[in-house]
Amino acid sequence: MTVAVSDRPLDLVADFPAIPEGWAYLDTAATAQKPRAVIDAITRGYDTTYATVHRGVYQRSADMTLAYEAARANIAAVIGATSDEIVFVRGATEAINLVAQSWAAQNLKAGDRILLSMLEHHSNIVPWQMVAERVGAAIDVIPLTEDHRIDLDAMAAMIRPEHKLVALAHVSNVLGSVLDVAKASAIAHSVGAKILIDGCQAVPRVTVDVAALGCDFYVFSGHKLYGPTGIGVLWARAELLDAMPPYQGGGSMIDRVSFERTTYAPAPTRFEAGTPHIVGALGLSAAVDYVRAIGLDRIHAHETALVREARAALAHVNSIRVLGPDDSAGIVSFVMEGVHPHDIGTILDESRVAIRAGHHCAQPLMAALGVEATARASFAVYNGPEDVAALAAGIERVKRIFG
Repeated sequence: MTVAVSDRPLDLVADFPAIPEGWAYLDTAATAQKPRAVIDAITRGYDTTYATVHRGVYQRSADMTLAYEAARANIAAVIGATSDEIVFVRGATEAINLVAQSWAAQNLKAGDRILLSMLEHHSNIVPWQMVAERVGAAIDVIPLTEDHRIDLDAMAAMIRPEHKLVALAHVSNVLGSVLDVAKASAIAHSVGAKILIDGCQAVPRVTVDVAALGCDFYVFSGHKLYGPTGIGVLWARAELLDAMPPYQGGGSMIDRVSFERTTYAPAPTRFEAGTPHIVGALGLSAAVDYVRAIGLDRIHAHETALVREARAALAHVNSIRVLGPDDSAGIVSFVMEGVHPHDIGTILDESRVAIRAGHHCAQPLMAALGVEATARASFAVYNGPEDVAALAAGIERVKRIFG
């Protein structure tokens, strides 16, 4: 791993074998490329150490079980949690669905309300709609401030005792807006509501301490944290997990089974039915080590500088409107007058610049912004000023083509 000396800029693209020279990969908000350290950990897991976990009495299985649980502890530490509060899931989407179908389905009733925000990803909207329809609850939506942040003053004015759950993004996947989670948690708790935070875009770039944030549930996906797909994390306060019923049934999550009655294992095991994504956990643990070695403060500073450069470059184009706050975390979304974002993405791809174009699984936000879609550039540790320059040059080509 070629992590730079702490007082030097990041120059880590050589750690990422899937990024060829001259290709500007600016779609990290969708999924991050994988460093060699993560790829090697996954290869070792399947190549020389693979066995099942929690069941085998032979040595290889016992060793893999120790490695799997060590990965859980390592991943817990990166958000200031303990192992017994960490549930491995397929990703943040499954984590939110688990809370919706287990905690919310058990605790919400007709007349209760759920509070979301206008900038949420579909995965933090649809599961709550499903459970609300089932139990007869209702959903309210917090508006945005003029600079496209969740309006916490409006939240404080809206919230009332009928609100039992608040679910918000720590960092917007479209706008890069950063939520003051501690303040949002205090507002939620002022009426006795629980609060879930979608940390997918936050964990790869800002320090997260769930105790300091004051939230009740925190979720994130491995593949946005330079880890593999198919693995993610639900953190919840231990007392909440202990009181929640299982989300799925099957092997491993049980205490004792008979045809008359089944009893369940304690949390977090009761939420991990079936054979888990063993090597995925090892890969995510390696990703945590990689990020920790660089330092989240350095990563955030690096991405902030690139966002500043990108916003400045795009601001010089009269036909472009840049969305989101000036201090957006790692993400720059924009629209160009007279040019569909898909056309921008296609032309940039011809210039070897990869961005995302579309509604970004945030159609309600698009409607609030008055657009059908945006073009989105998102940055990571493997990006540098040359990628911003490539983006700017590609946009100039778009201008020439569309006149």
